[in-house]
Amino acid sequence: MVTIKKKSFLWHVFRAPVYLYRWHLGRLLGHRVLLLTHIGRRTGLRRQTVLEVVEYRPEAPEVVVANGFGRNCDWVLNIEAKGREEITVGAQHFAATHRFLGEEEAARVIRDYERRNRLIAPLVRRGFSWLLGWPYRGTESDRRRMVEQIPLIAFRPLAAPAESPKSSTRDTSAAPPSKRIAS
Repeated sequence: MVTIKKKSFLWHVFRAPVYLYRWHLGRLLGHRVLLLTHIGRRTGLRRQTVLEVVEYRPEAPEVVVANGFGRNCDWVLNIEAKGREEITVGAQHFAATHRFLGEEEAARVIRDYERRNRLIAPLVRRGFSWLLGWPYRGTESDRRRMVEQIPLIAFRPLAAPAESPKSSTRDTSAAPPSKRIAS
């Protein structure tokens, strides 16, 4: 598994899209990357991470990212500990919830990602090989091995709270027996 030292040249390259989002230019990146804003589990400070979207599902909307640095990287530990993450993808911004994809769904997402990016397939395989630390060839067995090592995480908007009932249908069961309204 690859590690990138903080404040190194490569760290700055990967952080560059954060500034596009801060300058309100994130929509230029479309649905290829997202900005994850989360709360540090130890510091309580707001943190921001840019992640590549491997699948965008507009109907929910739901965005799936591959976590190339494993389950123990800071942003994953932060969203597991604190929750309260926010997502900005394209022109959309929403408070989100997350889930880890199962092996079957994750392997399908990676297969579809490879198909959508078939023109740059050698580059995709090389990038996966670099992240994984072993030669990724794009076979079904490689995909299964990959999703065991690299978790795929889906983000979707938090469900809106249900509207409170109108006064004509209010719930009176919590009122004391003498104050209950007859229906």
